[in-house]
Amino acid sequence: MDAKRTARRVLHDYGETYAHQAGIRLADTPAPLYQVLVLCVLCAAPIRTETAVAAARELFAAGLRTPRAMVRATWQDRVDALGRAHYRRYDESTATALGDGAQLVLDRWHGDLRALRREAGGDVERLRGLLREVPRIGPTAADIFCRETQGVWPELRPFFDTRARRSASTLGLPRSPGALAGLVAPRDLVRLADGLVRAGRAPGAVERLRAG
Repeated sequence: MDAKRTARRVLHDYGETYAHQAGIRLADTPAPLYQVLVLCVLCAAPIRTETAVAAARELFAAGLRTPRAMVRATWQDRVDALGRAHYRRYDESTATALGDGAQLVLDRWHGDLRALRREAGGDVERLRGLLREVPRIGPTAADIFCRETQGVWPELRPFFDTRARRSASTLGLPRSPGALAGLVAPRDLVRLADGLVRAGRAPGAVERLRAG
């Protein structure tokens, strides 16, 4: 199948971003950027991504949309929100990590991750390293943050992490970020990157997409 046609099918069938699914209206402003960070912390645990997304929605519905609100909430408030999303086994440790991470964002970047971006000075690896100072954010979670925010931070584009590139390869698409970016309009980069990850996880998705 033609690569651009395959990419269009990925967008059509699997192209909802994880940020959108979590109810985040992404913009280059403090609150939504922090909400993406929360989503990444939740995804860092060995738990289903759908559960992590549901947990993010519960936290945001409880008003925990900013680092200051997260810090002001009690530990039990955070545990209860995670529990409502069936975020089990890791709810208590994650509630602690969320509180500690919010305090770090307040102390280090005054609650605004755009200050982290400025500190990175356009260096993507530096940015990933700064993200990893946040509790629970490791290499994979840092990649998720970069993948989701490339739409508002141009220096990250095109960002296709290992999981997205692996899925692209199984679909017969190019593996290089530049070549993948050439298959879609710039506004669809995040959707393609997330769509490739989703397709790689969905049973039978690769076979259906390859079959046309």
